[in-house]
Amino acid sequence: MEGTNPVNKKLAAALSGGAVLVLALTGCGGDDSDEKLDAWAKEVCDGVQPQAAKIKAANTAIQKADNSTPQAVQQADSKAFQDMSDAYKAIGAAVTKAGAPDVENGEQKQQDAVKELNSISASYATLKKQVDGLNTKDQADFADGLKDIAAELDKLSKSGSDALSTLEEGKVGEAMSRQASCQTATASAGATKS
Repeated sequence: MEGTNPVNKKLAAALSGGAVLVLALTGCGGDDSDEKLDAWAKEVCDGVQPQAAKIKAANTAIQKADNSTPQAVQQADSKAFQDMSDAYKAIGAAVTKAGAPDVENGEQKQQDAVKELNSISASYATLKKQVDGLNTKDQADFADGLKDIAAELDKLSKSGSDALSTLEEGKVGEAMSRQASCQTATASAGATKS
């Protein structure tokens, strides 16, 4: 049983990096009001809020499975990855539904962000398949498999949230920072944006 502990901790640490990607959608600063942009930001933020909570819950589930049997770890991680995949897909859908923000190159920024969110969603779906395929009967084999997944997660958490950052630059970020639901999403994802 002890073999899974450090690896699952590593998994949880890598996974919490993923929450930062959601925060890229929750800009900070300024207060020059722009009604059109505020309406857009409210729609996106309202869509992000429940998903940020889902991502936080997935993180917690992985951490809680820390001292469990390989089967329990596998089950918890599999569900967490599915939830993460669903959450990022739903955020992408919220950004799509809101349309392009009323800023220069708004349409391109929106499309890039949605593409990125869908790509992140697909990556978590792949990780779910990987964890589902691990051999829980062999402790060492299982721990090795988890290490590979932790490495993938680490890459995923470091990989680009560039399009999301671009989407929330300037006026868009300011409009989002005025939305209560984006402030809640920031708090509930439990990570800070540097």
